[in-house]
Amino acid sequence: MSGQHAYVPANPTEYIQHHLKFWKVGDGFWSFHLDTFWVALLTGFVFLALFAYVARRATSGVPGRLQNVIEMIVDMVDSQVKGAFHGRGSNLVGPLSLTVFMWVVLMNSMDFLPVDLLPKLAQWFAMTFFHADPHHVYLRVVPTADINQTLAMSISVVLCTVALGIAAKGPAGFLKELFTAPFHAHNPVMILLLAPVNFFMQLVEYFSKMLSLAMRLMGNMFAGELVFMLIALMPWWAQWVGGAPWAIFHILIVILQAYIFMMLTIVYCSLAVEEH
Repeated sequence: MSGQHAYVPANPTEYIQHHLKFWKVGDGFWSFHLDTFWVALLTGFVFLALFAYVARRATSGVPGRLQNVIEMIVDMVDSQVKGAFHGRGSNLVGPLSLTVFMWVVLMNSMDFLPVDLLPKLAQWFAMTFFHADPHHVYLRVVPTADINQTLAMSISVVLCTVALGIAAKGPAGFLKELFTAPFHAHNPVMILLLAPVNFFMQLVEYFSKMLSLAMRLMGNMFAGELVFMLIALMPWWAQWVGGAPWAIFHILIVILQAYIFMMLTIVYCSLAVEEH
């Protein structure tokens, strides 16, 4: 290991700065966050594997605990979709909402791992097998604390709403609504004059949906991540006193943020298929 030792921050500021840096390739706008990508991918596979396992072993008799939990989640999502979405396309909105909810819950739950656990393992692995300098080994394990991840998810949701709108109203009807809503007119001259304004307002609406979904989730998870870092800087006894209550409270935040993201997804999809 060329005499290298595990990275020890000189002060709390350096500790937090090191933990807030991403494992990435490239620079500037074109940088790619490898930690966000791989953790999000692995949690996605966990979701698929878990639900596939339960589906294969599902029984019509007395269900096991895991099947019971999965059925409760599916029933909860299904009831929300039926209550808020009344147009065509529920066969897409249901699976989309379930995927959004479970994936966000699993990605948020990475925040419950000890703050230094995976970063220290990454440093040890890089030092042992690649003789890397541990000072420059970074790993952030909460994908939803990265605006790139949450924005990618929100853009995907908005694109799904566009696809649902086109499917429900047809390409011509969708384009017509794009240039004639929210300000309606019956005079052909006024329709032409208002078309650029309506188009601009529609773009603002789409971008606001993207940003609101992404920023809300990222902001809450980034704040939680930062609080856990501050707790990790406390003496061991203070970590137990302050960490345990915050972890319990954070469980509510993790589930609530996933629920809000799911509900907004359903609402946006519902608005996309309804007439203005």
